[in-house]
Amino acid sequence: MLLSSKLFQKEASFLAQMTILMALLSCDLSHVVEQLPTITAQTSGSLIALQYDENILFKCEAKGNPRPTYRWTKDGKDFDLHKDSQLIIEESSGSFLIPNTKDKAKYQGKYRCYASNKLGTAMSEESEFIVPMVPKFPKKKIEPAVVTEGDSVVLECNPPQGIPPWQLYWMTNGNLQHIEQNERVSMGLNGNLYFSNTLLSDSHDDYCCFASFSRIRTIVQKPRMVLRVNPIQKRKPSILVPSSHYTTYLKKGEELELECIAEGLPTPSVEFIKMWENLPNRTQIKKFGKLLTIPNVTDQDEGKYMCKAKNDLGVAEHYFQVVVEEPPSWQEEPVRSRLAEIGSDIHIKCPVRGKPQPTITWKRNGQPLDGVLNPLLSHPYHAHLTEFVGSKPLPNVQLLALRTVCCSFPCFLIIYTLRREDPEGSLDGERYSLLKNGSLLIHKVEMEDMGQYKCLANNSEGTMSLTTELFIKGQPPSLIKQGSMAELECQVECDPTLRRELETLWMKDGMNILTNVSEGWVTYDGILQIVNVSHSDEGNYTCVVRTSLDQDTASAYITVLDVPDPPVQLTLSELKDRSVKLHWVAASDHNSPITEFIIQYEENHWEPEIWKELLRVAGSQFSAPLTLYGHINYQFRVIAVNAIGRSHPSIPSKRYKTPPCAPDRNPENIKIESQLPHQMDISWEPLLPVEHNGPGLEYKLSYRLMGVEDSWKEQMMKRHSFVVRDTQTFVPYEVKIQAFNSHGWAPEPRVVTSYSGEDLPLVAPEDISVEVLNSTLLRVSWSPVPQTALRGDLGGYTVHWWQTKSLMTSKRIPLERQSLTIPGNRSHTMVPGLKPFSEYSLTVNIFNQRGNGPSSSPISFTTPQGVPEQPPILRATNFQKDSITLVWAPPHETNGFLTGYLLQYQTVNDTLDELKSVNINAPGTTQWVLRDLQDDNWYKFYLSACTQVGCGSAISEEGGTVSEACKCLSEALNTSKGFHLIEGLSPGTVYTVRLQASHRVDVPSIFEEVFKTRKGEKLENLSFCGCISTRGKKKKKWFVAVMCGVALLTLLVLIGCFVIKNKSGKYTVKEKEETLADPEAQAMGEESPCEYSDNDEKLLKSSQQLFTDIKADDSSEDDGCEFDEDGSFIGEYSGYKRRVNF
Repeated sequence: MLLSSKLFQKEASFLAQMTILMALLSCDLSHVVEQLPTITAQTSGSLIALQYDENILFKCEAKGNPRPTYRWTKDGKDFDLHKDSQLIIEESSGSFLIPNTKDKAKYQGKYRCYASNKLGTAMSEESEFIVPMVPKFPKKKIEPAVVTEGDSVVLECNPPQGIPPWQLYWMTNGNLQHIEQNERVSMGLNGNLYFSNTLLSDSHDDYCCFASFSRIRTIVQKPRMVLRVNPIQKRKPSILVPSSHYTTYLKKGEELELECIAEGLPTPSVEFIKMWENLPNRTQIKKFGKLLTIPNVTDQDEGKYMCKAKNDLGVAEHYFQVVVEEPPSWQEEPVRSRLAEIGSDIHIKCPVRGKPQPTITWKRNGQPLDGVLNPLLSHPYHAHLTEFVGSKPLPNVQLLALRTVCCSFPCFLIIYTLRREDPEGSLDGERYSLLKNGSLLIHKVEMEDMGQYKCLANNSEGTMSLTTELFIKGQPPSLIKQGSMAELECQVECDPTLRRELETLWMKDGMNILTNVSEGWVTYDGILQIVNVSHSDEGNYTCVVRTSLDQDTASAYITVLDVPDPPVQLTLSELKDRSVKLHWVAASDHNSPITEFIIQYEENHWEPEIWKELLRVAGSQFSAPLTLYGHINYQFRVIAVNAIGRSHPSIPSKRYKTPPCAPDRNPENIKIESQLPHQMDISWEPLLPVEHNGPGLEYKLSYRLMGVEDSWKEQMMKRHSFVVRDTQTFVPYEVKIQAFNSHGWAPEPRVVTSYSGEDLPLVAPEDISVEVLNSTLLRVSWSPVPQTALRGDLGGYTVHWWQTKSLMTSKRIPLERQSLTIPGNRSHTMVPGLKPFSEYSLTVNIFNQRGNGPSSSPISFTTPQGVPEQPPILRATNFQKDSITLVWAPPHETNGFLTGYLLQYQTVNDTLDELKSVNINAPGTTQWVLRDLQDDNWYKFYLSACTQVGCGSAISEEGGTVSEACKCLSEALNTSKGFHLIEGLSPGTVYTVRLQASHRVDVPSIFEEVFKTRKGEKLENLSFCGCISTRGKKKKKWFVAVMCGVALLTLLVLIGCFVIKNKSGKYTVKEKEETLADPEAQAMGEESPCEYSDNDEKLLKSSQQLFTDIKADDSSEDDGCEFDEDGSFIGEYSGYKRRVNF
C-alpha cells in the first residue's frame, strides 16, 4: 500500500508538471500564430436618441492576430472619428459614444464598423442612428359633423408619421373616457372612428384621437372634433319614380301606364291629373294610387298628365307628356288617274296623314324621283325644250328643226325642236317639285311624263302607298320672254323634183300671217322671226308646207314670259305696339310662277324716302306678320319675284306709327383700348336710329376694378366713347354699357373684361447664359420677367448682339448691332449668322405693346475658329510637258489662323481618274508647281484653304500638260486700239492666249483662249495677248467663228475711254502708252521659267472693260478662222478656256 501510494504521488506530480508545460507552450504559440479579424461585439439595429439619454454607444470589438485596427463608415462614406472632438472614443476597441447634445441631429445616419489587419477585414452589421422629430397633428379647424339620427358617420384620425410602433385610441377630452366600441361603433386599422348608425347620445363636442409612440415615449392629440346628431324630422314629399321627365310614345289602340312613387315623412298620398281636362272614363288607378292605366288609347288621350304627391309639409309634382302615334292613312279618297295637257302644270295629290308626320317618296314607273325632285317650288324656266308636232305623216316630207337664239334683253337661251316622233328623254329635275304636304307638282308636262306615279308614305308606325296613272294629251307650248326675239324654223325634205314648187306658209290662231315688219313678223327661207316679243304674240302658230301633190303642217303654242305685275290691295291688320300683319293680293305672274315676295319698309324720320328690305316670304303666302321697332312711322310695299325677275314695287300701304318704348338691346362690339399708361379708352357700336325705340337715347357706362371694387362707377352720355383717366397700370376692369331712353332701360347688359393702359416694362431679363454651339451658332437663355414688372401683355423678347473685335487682328470693329425678336413667353432661342473667331457682346430685353423694357447687362462671348472661305482665284499657268504652275489668292475671310492649303487633282481625259492630294503647310504660299505629271493630259485641280478646324470649300480649275517644251512670249498692248495682232505663229500648233492687266501671275486674267492654227494660215485682227504654248492634244470637230463685231466694239471702247478721261482728269491714252513698264511685271518676267519680251510691254488698266461680247457664227473660209467650240469672251475672274482652230 505504501508503494502504491508513492507511485500515485509521482504520477500526479508528473501530470502537474506536464500541464504547466503545456500552458506555457500554448501561451507562447498565441503570440506566434496569425489570425483573421473576427467581430466579437457590435451594435446592431437602430439607435434612437431620446432627450433624456446621456450618450449613445456604437460598440465595435474584434479579435485577431495581428491586433485589428478599426475604421467606421457613415452612409457608405468613410467617417473619421478623430476629426470630431465631441465624440468619445474607446482606444482599446473601435467603439465610440455620441454625446446627447442639441446638435446631435448631425450624426443621424447609417454606421458600419470595419476591423482590419494584414490578413483581412471583418465588417459589422449596419446600425442606424435616428434623431426623431416629435410627431404632431396639424393644427386646423375641424368643421362639426352634423347628421340625422340613424345616419352613419366617420370621424377621421389621420395620425402623423412617426417611429413605429404606435397605438391609436379615441377619447372624449372632457372626462378622458375611452370611446366604447361595439357592433355599432368601431375604430378601423387606419384610426378612423366609424358609427354604423348614430344615436342622440353620440352627440359630443370633444371627440379626440390620440397617437402614442412608445419608442420615443410620446403621445400626441388631434384637435377635438364635434359630432352633432339631430333627431329625425319630417320630410316634404319627393318623387322617386320616375327620376326624370320624359315623353311616352304609344301607338293608337295600345294601353297607357304611368307610374308615380313618392317618398316623405309622413307617407305622402299620390293623385293623377290630366292638365286642362278630366281623366278619361276608362282610367284605372292601381297599386295604392301609384299606377294609372288607360286601355285602348286614342287621339283624345294624348296630352300632359301630372302626378301630385302631398303630405302635411308640402307637395311634389311630376309631369308626363303622352304622345299617341298613328300609322299613315288617307285623309280623303285618293284619285287613281289624272289627265293633263302638254304644257300645263299637273298636281298629283298624296292626301296622307299620320303621327309622326309620314315621309313621302315618289316613284315613276318604278324608278325613284329623288334625284329630280325639288324640295320647294322651283324656278322651272331657266331653259326650255319645246316641240312642234306634225299634223299627219307625209312620205316625202319630214319636219326637223333645231335653232338657238340669243335674245337681246336680257340674253336668254331658247331651243326649238320640231319633230315627228317623241323619243324617250331624261327628266328635267327643275320641272318636278315636292310640296310641303307631300304632293307632287309637275311643271309644263311633256309626253315623257306619262306613266304610273307611286306615292310612298312611311313613319315609325307603318307604311302606305298610292298609285296614280297620268295620261298626257295635246301639244306643248313654247315659252318666250317678253322683249326677246324668237325664231320658228321649218326644215322640209321632199322630192327634189318638187323642190321649186314647195311653198311655206305661217298661221297664228288660224289666221294667215302677213309678212309685215311693222307688226314684228318676218319670214324668210322657212323661218318665222318674231321681233321684240310682247304679250300679244302669245298664241298657236302653224307651219304649212305644200306642193302640187300634197301638204303637211306642224303647230306649236307660244307662251310669253314676263316679270310679275306688282301686288295690289295692301292692307294692315292686327295692329299692335310692336307688330302688324300685312296683307296683299298677287297680280298676274305672266306665265312664270311667283317664287317669293319681298316686303320693304320706309320711315319718314331718320331716313325718309329710303326703302329697306324687312322680310321675304314664299310665293304661296299673301300675308305676313311684321316685327317693328318703337317710335317709328312706317309704311310698307311688296315686290313679287319669279324666274324672270322682280316686279315693280307695289303702291305703298297706309302709314302706321308705333308707340315709343324702352330699347330692346344694348350696344355691342365693346372695344377697350389703351393709348396711355394711366387711362382706358372705351368705345362701342351705337344703336341704329330705328333701334332707339323712343326719344332721349343715352348710354350708361359702368366700370370697376375686377375683384377689388364691389360698387360700379357710372357715367351717362350720348356719345359712344369714353376715356377713363387716372387708372392703375395694366389692371383688369369690368365694363358694361346699358341703353336708356325716356321710356326706360334696355335689358341688363353683359359684362366685358379688359385691362387698362400698358407701360414700359420695369426690369430686364436676368440669368442670361450663352452656349456657343459652333463657330456661327449660339444658344442663349434667360429667366422670364415677373408679370408684375411686365406692366402689359407680353409681346416677347428681343436679343441684341454685336461684334466687338476679331480674334485674328484684335482690332476693334465699328459697332453694328443685330437683333432677333422672339414672340411669346419663351426663355431661349438660337442666334445664327455669327462670324467665326470673333468676340461678341449680347443683351436681352422684354417688350409689350407699349414698347421695350431695359436691356440686360451685356454678356461677352467668343466664337471658335471655323473653316476658311473659298479662295477667290485659282489659275493654272505655265503648261509644261510634265508640270503645271498653279497660282491663287488667299481667302478673304480665313475664319481662324490659316494653317495651309489642300490641293487635289485628277485627270479628266475621257474618264475621271483617281483623286490625288497635296498638303501645302505654308499658309503664306500662293503658288505651287505640280511636277511629275504625264505629258499631253488634261487635269482638273481643286484647292481649299485650311485652319485647325478643317478645310473649307474648294475652288476648281482645269489645265493640261503639253507634248513638247513650252515657249512663252509676252507682248504689251496698245490700249488705244481694240485689237492686237500676234505674228510669227507656227501652222498646225496649239496655243494658249491669256489677256492680263499685269505680268504678275496671281493677277486674274481678263480673257483666256486655247486655239490651234491651221497649216498655211495665220490669225489676224484678234484682240488678245499672253502666254502662248504649243500643245499636242487635238480635236476632231471644227467650228467656224467670225469676229464680226470688232470694229463696233473698238468704237464703244474708245467712246468709253473718252468719257472716263473727261470725268476723272486722267492722262490721255497716248501718254499712258509712253509710261514705263510695271517694275513688278519686269521682275516677275525675270523669275518666270518662260522668256518674256519686256521691251514692248505696256500696262493695262485693270478696271477698263475691253470686251463685252463676241458672237461666233458659221461663215465662209474667207473669214480666215474657225473655232473648235462655240463661246464668247467672258469677264474678269472667269478663267474660262476653249480651243480655237485657225
